[in-house]
Amino acid sequence: MAAFEYLALDLKGRQQKGVLEADSARQVRQLLRERQLAPLEVTATRTREQAGSGLFSFSRGLSARDLALLTRQLATLIQAALPVEEALRAAAAQASAPRVQGMLLAVRARVLEGHGLAESLKEFPAAFPELYRATVAAGEHAGHLGPVLEQLADYTEQRQQSRQKIQLALLYPLILMCASLLIVGFLLGYVVPDVVRVFVDSGQTLPALTRGLIALSDWVKAWAWLVLILMALGFLVLRWALRDEAVKLRWHAMLLHVPLFGRLIRATDCARFASTLAILTRSGVPLVEALAIGAEVIANRVIRAQVVVAAQKVREGGSLTRALEASGQFPPMMLHMIASGERSGELDQMLARTARNQESDLSAQVALLVGLFEPFMLVFMGAVVLVIVLAILLPILSLNQLVG
Repeated sequence: MAAFEYLALDLKGRQQKGVLEADSARQVRQLLRERQLAPLEVTATRTREQAGSGLFSFSRGLSARDLALLTRQLATLIQAALPVEEALRAAAAQASAPRVQGMLLAVRARVLEGHGLAESLKEFPAAFPELYRATVAAGEHAGHLGPVLEQLADYTEQRQQSRQKIQLALLYPLILMCASLLIVGFLLGYVVPDVVRVFVDSGQTLPALTRGLIALSDWVKAWAWLVLILMALGFLVLRWALRDEAVKLRWHAMLLHVPLFGRLIRATDCARFASTLAILTRSGVPLVEALAIGAEVIANRVIRAQVVVAAQKVREGGSLTRALEASGQFPPMMLHMIASGERSGELDQMLARTARNQESDLSAQVALLVGLFEPFMLVFMGAVVLVIVLAILLPILSLNQLVG
């Protein structure tokens, strides 16, 4: 039995979309007619190509929230002794989005054909990344699929919560910066010219600060549009150039040397790598394979290349601690905890503890960056307002002196 996507008309002429399980497209059409629906199109959702070109596109992945919810449902059902195909069918019935429902039924069809769950999930790589599939495969081989899925759900939820914390922490500084730039632009473009025009018309010699502010205001009014266009073009050119791996590698190397921001990038990637390696090793994935998958979740190409070299050293029989230490990208505390895990034979537990420590360190660095940025923007805005006020007050004081 396979999954089919359908497009049909109801008795009122409205289009209806959905997913049905049947042995053939002909049977789906019959089922639709029994429901008093006129079938317009019926498409099987069994292969990756069909999944990307059918009525519902599966080329885009699932959100972390949807993936965590789906994984939690599957873990609960499988731990309740339901077969995998029945768990997939029940999860599909609970899915609210037809796209997710069709995806799960397509995976169920592959399982019914005799494929494993991890192999069936390969049909939708955008929704189920390599980390997810490797962990599921390890759970299948060890016979502990339910607990492994429970760990996957916890991992996905923790990643989503960490991402939300960082986004919320950076939201206020970004809003403050944008508001500051808009206010400064408005003052220079509209307020300052009207105020200082009175002094210009009086014919008196203006102070240097006032003349400079008038010149800056005229420049903003004349060329601000060109600056915005050049910034947009520069952004597009940078995105195009970063498609080249050599350029991207140099760009990422430069970012690591930016004060404060480079530390934040390194802390983010170290936390992501540690948490990924922890969930993989705890699920029974071999260390060499876990290192290769963990390297793929690292965004910075320089750190990723160092991890790939470290994975090669471990494959050749080297120690994980020494391989990571040679890269020079990981903090000493993380290396000490990994070394302790290797010596005690509890590497998976120490990696999990390391992941928690790295997440805490990342949160602390984000808080530090935000804490420094907020007063900086306040001082910047205060300085700008002070300069504008002085530029306006100085001609008034000069005029009072002349009158006196």
